Amino acid sequence: FYLFELPVPISFLLRTTMADVVKEKLALLRTKLDQIPALEQAEAATNVPKEYLVLGGGGIFTLLIFFGVGAGVLCSIVGFVYPAFKSFETIETKTKGDDIQWLVYWVIFAFFSLIETFRDFLLYWIPFYYAFKLAFLLWAMLPQTKGSKFLYDSFLKDFLKKSESRIDAAMAESRKSAEATASELVGATASLVKDDDDKKAD
Repeated sequence: FYLFELPVPISFLLRTTMADVVKEKLALLRTKLDQIPALEQAEAATNVPKEYLVLGGGGIFTLLIFFGVGAGVLCSIVGFVYPAFKSFETIETKTKGDDIQWLVYWVIFAFFSLIETFRDFLLYWIPFYYAFKLAFLLWAMLPQTKGSKFLYDSFLKDFLKKSESRIDAAMAESRKSAEATASELVGATASLVKDDDDKKAD
């Protein structure tokens, strides 16, 4: 009798190869995540491997952003918490290297807050608006990219230097108008109070 070795099905080989690749990628991800103490604590508390926590959290995060479930609030939280902490650190340290980064970032954040008064229009005409917004804010805030400083050095610096005198003049004019309006309001209020007191006296 001759025993012939049966050929291994190709599908089995593919599954085995894919499983090995996935395990290798997960192991690589785990080594990178070992540098984050918070994930060590989360893994110990939940008994779930940190790589699965990160992948699951990333998947939920992506679904929230792309399907718009609480995406606006999520973008605002992500765009505020870390930059606020880094801005506080910058204020407290004597070195002023990151001032431009965070000042420009807050201008960008304020710009998004301003244009979102037209939220319905944005969501109708720009698919996945919040995904783009989040990607842009992350690019602007993260120290690896320093997008805010790039925007300042590439565009804003020259524009502001050329327009500085006009901006100062416009701000001075606005200040005068505001002071005049405030004086008129105070005068009108005083007149109304005086007339009311006169009527009560009569």
